[in-house]
Amino acid sequence: MQVPTSTYRLQFRNGMTFTNACSIIPYLKRIGVSHLYASPLFMATEGSTHGYDIVDQNRIDPAIGGAGGFERLVAALKAAEMQLILDIVPNHMAASLENPWWRSLLELGPDSPYATYFDVDWTRPITLPVLDDPFSQALASGTIGLSGPSATGTSSLTHGMLPYPLRPESAARVMALVSSGRASLDELAADHAFMDALHREQHWHFIPWRDARQRISYRRFFEVAGLVGLRVEDQDVFNETHRLIIELVHSGKVQGLRVDHVDGLSDPADYLAKLRKAVGRSAYIIVEKILAQNETMPTAWPVSGTTGYEVIASFADLFVEREGLELLDKAYRAVAPTRVDFDLGRKEAKRAMVECNFAGERARLTDLAMAVGPQLQRATADEAIAGILVAFPVYRTYGATGPLEGTDRVMFESVLADAARNAEEPDAVWVIGRAILDPDDNANALELRRRLQQLSGPVMAKAMEDTLFYRYNRLLGLNEVGGDPDTVGSEPDEFHRAMRQRAMLQRGLSATSTHDTKRGEDARARLYALTEHAADWVAGFNRWQQLNRAFIVDTADGPWPEPNTQWMLYQALAGIWPQDIEDINGVLSDRFKDYAQKAIREAKTYTDWGEPNERYETAVLDFVGGLLCKENQAFRNDFDHAIRRVIAAGHMNSLAQTLLKLTIPGVPDIYQGSEGPELSLVDPDNRRPVDFHRLEVMLSSKAADGGDVWQKKQTLIATGLTLRQARPELYDRGDYLPLNVRGQRHRHIVAFARHDKRQFSITIVPRLISRHIDAITLRTKPGYWGDTLIELPAQLNAARRDILADSAVDRGPAIDIETAFRTQPFALLISAD
Repeated sequence: MQVPTSTYRLQFRNGMTFTNACSIIPYLKRIGVSHLYASPLFMATEGSTHGYDIVDQNRIDPAIGGAGGFERLVAALKAAEMQLILDIVPNHMAASLENPWWRSLLELGPDSPYATYFDVDWTRPITLPVLDDPFSQALASGTIGLSGPSATGTSSLTHGMLPYPLRPESAARVMALVSSGRASLDELAADHAFMDALHREQHWHFIPWRDARQRISYRRFFEVAGLVGLRVEDQDVFNETHRLIIELVHSGKVQGLRVDHVDGLSDPADYLAKLRKAVGRSAYIIVEKILAQNETMPTAWPVSGTTGYEVIASFADLFVEREGLELLDKAYRAVAPTRVDFDLGRKEAKRAMVECNFAGERARLTDLAMAVGPQLQRATADEAIAGILVAFPVYRTYGATGPLEGTDRVMFESVLADAARNAEEPDAVWVIGRAILDPDDNANALELRRRLQQLSGPVMAKAMEDTLFYRYNRLLGLNEVGGDPDTVGSEPDEFHRAMRQRAMLQRGLSATSTHDTKRGEDARARLYALTEHAADWVAGFNRWQQLNRAFIVDTADGPWPEPNTQWMLYQALAGIWPQDIEDINGVLSDRFKDYAQKAIREAKTYTDWGEPNERYETAVLDFVGGLLCKENQAFRNDFDHAIRRVIAAGHMNSLAQTLLKLTIPGVPDIYQGSEGPELSLVDPDNRRPVDFHRLEVMLSSKAADGGDVWQKKQTLIATGLTLRQARPELYDRGDYLPLNVRGQRHRHIVAFARHDKRQFSITIVPRLISRHIDAITLRTKPGYWGDTLIELPAQLNAARRDILADSAVDRGPAIDIETAFRTQPFALLISAD
């Protein structure tokens, strides 16, 4: 298997086609990328902006260039000696009329040849949550109609412009009535009793979209009713959904696969074993798997690693000053006293998800719990299931058949103990829990375990990433996928421990930005720096509250936006604030408003997606508009002045985390455009088109010592990726060796070596020094580092070269930091050839 030396994630759609991708391959080659890492390329719903809503797993999407365009991309990559990693989606497809398999299900029900393809509850009709109102009201309003045979060959009930196929017996009866002359389609559609009866006899039923949470009849992707779960545990389903994928790998057109949402599958280990067998040992496979703190990926999985969210959490630990975070915490407790208990907030958010957002899925689990514990009252069993889901500290366990074993058993027993402690009837928790731990051959118990494991992940994700991360706003830079905002701020020793473990277990990606991160890597790096200037930030927040008092709306429920949201908005604004205040414009204001609306809806306190509170949202968006309007020059100037040093510190953090990503164990993943400034907000802001022409021009010019920080970042990436291509064995298999730092500034240096028997590299970056750097050059004053030095073991006391300065370095048993940072505020030394 050829492990990539680096990957470059490209988001197709939104203007990115195969033709456009071909045009940027020379640029990617120049910066040292070995593998293009493509978002899903298979045919998706019309107008899809992301490609995860697939309607045909075996066809390249014509919207981005089709099969011909794909062949041209493959040829262009081959000519550049680059390879391709493809993002695949085994967990779900679009529940769309554009999907012929799904359409067949609606028409033929359990008799459809695809009835076993999807995770559908066939004890009742398929529920289609497309109505604004109950069916009778929709019928009365004329939004539901009747159409004759179309290109699909059958009659349909229509909602809006979409035709939903009737079962064959119903279609035949309708057409018999029409052909006999007894009625027209319009007359039948106007007969509400007839239409109601016709609707009731279908394999599917329309329901209001608001009822999906309680009444959905199929496994969704998270809460998205438009995405239906696939049953890839069935070998026939696996074969048919992976036919083109396997062909592309075997033909040599695709060299790697990224498995989307592996935790959603019934049995990830079994799926990955089938995938590995199907594509062979040479394919590089990684999985999207979010690891909780101190959790590791199952070692038996035949993959190289994860997509790398855990790396982001490790960097947060390095660049957050613990003392400053404590000061922010104290201030935040005064601003939002009901939000400061993170653990309580997590339980509240998970409880809301279980009781409301996933009520239908929970009810299905309760049915199974009653089957394995018939002595239980339904309300008791239902509460026990809820308590178990709330108690999970990780996304899921992975038991398939037989007893739950190993770390999964230890984890689940801990979950049961926690759930029982908080239950009114703890015996019910243990009755259900024992059935899950040791199901024997009980089909209901095995089904209960399987569905519980598939649901615990979505509950965790929606509660944490899409709820609590918008409620608990102490430091937004820590509210990131895979992170735990409640446990951060450590010394380098902990980082080294994590990286040594990573060297043993992972050959996956090292990510800092993805299409799913809550903000861009450079915005996050900037927000870390607030902890180094916490007192100034708190004082600024107090001033800004007064400066912008005119934009606050006083209500009976208190001020809108409330202080917690104000605290959040000022931090989010700091993350995207431009280098030049004159660059504040309508585009930035519109981006910020879109973010603010999404943030308050995700928080689900005063408003949400299902039932928007227009008064509250208007108040928040007017406040945001007021912050950035030209007339509010006093605030704009004050805010700009207050975060100048924070911006400089963010630049330092950005460059440091970039160099770390390039040299730690794992494969550095560059998200599209993030070799330049990545100050984006949450999606869809982080999926905006990239100006590759600007990046190419920037790469062609030379950055002087006082040059643009983003040019420095791009140069650093190009240098690091080229080095990895020149020394692949060193970074793929080389040991990770923490280096001892001593002297007066020792806690402000992170240093480690990668080495094998033939070669080595030494990475040195600063941390938590923003009070001592020049805002332009990011350099410290002469003498700042004093006696700080790095002690080298004997195997590193050899001839070496500073690859960033392109100069030789004196050999010796130690590295003086003042000397190492003579040309830039970080260093990458390599063994001389």
